[in-house]
Amino acid sequence: MRPNILACTIVAMSLYSGVTASAQDPPAGDDRKPAEQQTTDAKKPPTPEHTGIHALFRDLGADYKNLAHLDNVYVAAIGGGLALAAHPVDQSFNAHLISHYDLVNTIYAPAKYLGDTPEQVALSVGTYAVGRIFDLPKASHLGLDLLRAQILTESLVEPLKFATNRERPDQSNRQSFPSGHAAITFAGATVLERHLGWKKSALAYVIAGYVASSRLHDNRHYLSDVVFGSAVGTLAGRTVTQHGAEYWTFAPVAMPGGGVAIMATHIGQ
Repeated sequence: MRPNILACTIVAMSLYSGVTASAQDPPAGDDRKPAEQQTTDAKKPPTPEHTGIHALFRDLGADYKNLAHLDNVYVAAIGGGLALAAHPVDQSFNAHLISHYDLVNTIYAPAKYLGDTPEQVALSVGTYAVGRIFDLPKASHLGLDLLRAQILTESLVEPLKFATNRERPDQSNRQSFPSGHAAITFAGATVLERHLGWKKSALAYVIAGYVASSRLHDNRHYLSDVVFGSAVGTLAGRTVTQHGAEYWTFAPVAMPGGGVAIMATHIGQ
């Protein structure tokens, strides 16, 4: 039986977000609010005083500085390790998932739109607009974070695609690694989890997994593409909702098809 590494990635990325968020819970002795409410509030990023468009560009600079937060290093390590584990079975895994049954094709038909960047950006802009029009700072903050996560995700995914130059399984082009659809939907799901908590964001993770698996069914990506794309999206979503301390890190990054690159990153406030 072949291991379902895609499912393992979804669980690993999701569990990691939950564990690190729980580590930030307030002390149990604080009686100002019920313990459950304290925990929920601790997991949510504080709503900034200003949520105008200028805040989007101002905060993006901080996001890039904080890409190498130690938590993100762990996410990248998990995603990279699972992608490396998936690489040997890329060809055979796709062969098992590709189906010609009309029912399966119909089920996966909406996925390419749900995971497409224009649709994701439109939903984020809509959320932001509702927050601004009806004076709902939490909604506009959520919309801004979703947009920042999508911009960050695209700026990570596109250079990787051109750097690795991996041919898609359908041979349509050489932009297979990593999966942008998986990355953008996992970025959105992670931002929603950080803002709304697990119960209200569970559907977003289900949709992200659905979109990611559709890329295999459609023969547009290999398993390792989708696995690492999911990790990139999770990393981007965490970055826009959490900043870290200042230091440098150096990490080896394995490339599909062989070769290792050394990534030097600066972590700053």
